[in-house]
Amino acid sequence: MWLIARRSFAEGWPRLVATLLAAMFSIGLIAGSLQFALRAQEAVSGSDASEYARTDVLVQGGTVDRDDLYAIPDGRIRLDRVAGRPGVAAVHGDAMVETTVSGPGGKAILAPAGGRTLLRPWVPDARLAPFRLESGRAPAADGEIAVTRHVARAGNLATGSDLTVLLPRETRRMRIVGIVSVQGRSAVGGGDLVLAPPETVRAAAGLPAGAWQSVWVKAAPGVPPGRLRADLARDLRRDGNEVTVRAAASLRDAQTADAQSAGASIGGAIGMLASVAVFVGLFVVANTFGTLVRQRIRRLALLAAIGATPRQIKRLIRFEALALGAVGSLGGLVLGYPVSALLTRLFAADGFDISAADAQFGWIALAVPVAAGVLVTQLAAWRAARRAARVSPMQALRTASAGARERRWPRLLGALAVFGCAWLFYGPAIAVAYEEPPGPERTIGISIMLMLGSMVTVAALAVLAPFFVGPLGGLVGRIGMLVSGEAGRLARATITRSPRRVSSAASALMLGVALVSATALVMLSAQDRFDEAGRQVLLADHAVAASGKGPSGAAPLPRDVADRVAGVPGVARAAVLTQTGVQLVSPRPRRPVPEDPSPFYFSVTGVDQAALPSVLDLGGRLRALAPGEIGLSSTIMKAQRLEPGARIVVRGAHGRVPLTVAGAYHDPSHLFADQALAAPATMDRLDRNAPTLAVLVKGGDGGALERAVAGVPGARVLDRAGFVEQAAGSITSGLRVVYGFIGMALVLSLFGMATTVSMSVAERTREFGLLGAVGATMGQLRAIVRWEAATVVLLGTLLGLGSAIGTVALVHVATGSSFLNPAPPWWLPVLVAAGAAAVTFATSAFPARRAADVPVLEAAKAE
Repeated sequence: MWLIARRSFAEGWPRLVATLLAAMFSIGLIAGSLQFALRAQEAVSGSDASEYARTDVLVQGGTVDRDDLYAIPDGRIRLDRVAGRPGVAAVHGDAMVETTVSGPGGKAILAPAGGRTLLRPWVPDARLAPFRLESGRAPAADGEIAVTRHVARAGNLATGSDLTVLLPRETRRMRIVGIVSVQGRSAVGGGDLVLAPPETVRAAAGLPAGAWQSVWVKAAPGVPPGRLRADLARDLRRDGNEVTVRAAASLRDAQTADAQSAGASIGGAIGMLASVAVFVGLFVVANTFGTLVRQRIRRLALLAAIGATPRQIKRLIRFEALALGAVGSLGGLVLGYPVSALLTRLFAADGFDISAADAQFGWIALAVPVAAGVLVTQLAAWRAARRAARVSPMQALRTASAGARERRWPRLLGALAVFGCAWLFYGPAIAVAYEEPPGPERTIGISIMLMLGSMVTVAALAVLAPFFVGPLGGLVGRIGMLVSGEAGRLARATITRSPRRVSSAASALMLGVALVSATALVMLSAQDRFDEAGRQVLLADHAVAASGKGPSGAAPLPRDVADRVAGVPGVARAAVLTQTGVQLVSPRPRRPVPEDPSPFYFSVTGVDQAALPSVLDLGGRLRALAPGEIGLSSTIMKAQRLEPGARIVVRGAHGRVPLTVAGAYHDPSHLFADQALAAPATMDRLDRNAPTLAVLVKGGDGGALERAVAGVPGARVLDRAGFVEQAAGSITSGLRVVYGFIGMALVLSLFGMATTVSMSVAERTREFGLLGAVGATMGQLRAIVRWEAATVVLLGTLLGLGSAIGTVALVHVATGSSFLNPAPPWWLPVLVAAGAAAVTFATSAFPARRAADVPVLEAAKAE
């Protein structure tokens, strides 16, 4: 059997190469997905460095949201209130201001793995300082900064380089005088740090002289940190200070746990998307390997006739699959690294940069793809081996092209079993749709789960595909008889006689059509709805927005951009659009699951109430808001059962703020003020440094506006359509990664279809040669292949389009979103069908020509 296997490899290497490439591409997707997941975990949880590494106790002014590890305290604490107390060896004032930094080219430098970039004060006391200067010196004067090593590497910067720092209220040009590491790391767990002299940070944070958001405390030798924390909490509160005193070690542990949890979540999300690659890979390899075994069915049957047992035949096929899996896995492992690089670029375009993490070469990164490749090829060979072992010699000798008759019930039961697996995705999606309140995150999550479930459903349809070949093949054959005469009749006979061969190619095409059509439907319907609703809501003529991305969407602008714009001739209104997140404290938030202890957060958009009617047309009858009032979206009003005039308490960046609900409104675009609305004075109470998302401009000339903001890095002047497109992109940005996975899976499925079509034509070398011997012309032989390809196109397109439309309809019902329209535009089915036909006929053209040129004597020798 070993000699037979070696001879099969030597004689059939062209067919084996096609199967090997299919395996290699599928394993490349698996390896690339795993590599990216490991790099993401390294970027998120690998940076376990903390700015509190040498701090024992943290004294924070007022209260702080303990659910947010990086929340800003809502009070202030003076340094002299803490310094000099018993057990205190050293103190240092701290404040943090979220910022965006840009290098010399004006491109924003993203913090690693979706973190934030914070402006913090330099710590000169070695007893508290966790920073180590890798080069340069400490910042001493206003305008000087030191940056973490990741900022320098990502921006290709060195000491002496200038860095543009976009603060909440102004843009500043600062000089890098030092590059630091933290506990040997290039960044801290929360992201990047920009370190400046204390007074520079205090001014940026809007703190009065001597006051800080927090105070770092180092315990005196011999004083346990726990006892010092208790003593400081008691003494400071007794002296009338409203403070929160925390053990720095507990905060560091919480940061590490949060980073590890984020890494696990990222790995799980990538794993879910990678399951598409596993599914498509198994699908393609099973098709190509099944075709490969079917081509050798006569030889395998003759082996059985001369004494080979069914177990030996199964072992022979599994050994070939093992060899293919091993070689394909090694090739796929190498291919996985460029796939991971592509995924890294896709995520970086959405503001999630993991380029700081190195490529992974551990045993998990190397062994898992190889094991997956071997497993995929073994699973693909299992069914083919069983079928080959059951074929009798007499049955195999009847004809090379006749398909073995099979029972219908096993195939039906197999399809039902595969469809049952789809409920592993459908079930959680329905549960989320039932429990979670409406929102973009909910819609995207449900959409991804339902699309994955639909891919499994496509596999069930592929199992049933041979049942559809007969009726469709008969229809195509009748058309072929009218057009091509005898060639059409022969094509009809070959199609209906071997439904399994035709369905193998059609199922691969069906998968590609389903992927393309579903993605196109989601993208087109969301884009059309965003464009329609966005143009309806946005009344401003222009918008000034940043071109980069931050950790939560579009990068913020400094507040002083509005002053630059307001002075441009012809500008009637320049409304600043700010946004911050708040937590509902009172009344007690209502949740779908009452036992759920998680807090309820929502975003508040701030805009000048006098300018609002001229820049945004929001639904409802919400009057102009006074300071201390808030307008809530109808969705939040309904979910929390609030009425106009109700008193609520929210926690913002500066503590608890009581507000009066003025009324309900609706932003049908979900782009500008999706959840809550407030006046600028109220926004200052919630978050004085709330980031500026855009400046909406009524009137003015676009060229003049561009000249006015030319000095602000990354600031762009957009017209209405451009700003709507950018705002929509910040919501749907996560789908780009899904599109990337689907695109790679599409290439693999089309490759599988081309391989299957080519191999199925080669399988009938004897048949075509003998047809030529009895008088069939080259044109007739090519026509037979083309009519069979037409059946593949018809079957694959109908099932693929039906699956795609059904998927989007299911998502539309589950989410209730008007942004997902299951009715395709008239041109989409035409375009998809034309593309499918072009791909199928292109892949079958060369095999058809080759089949027509086969000499009669060579065909007589073929299997």
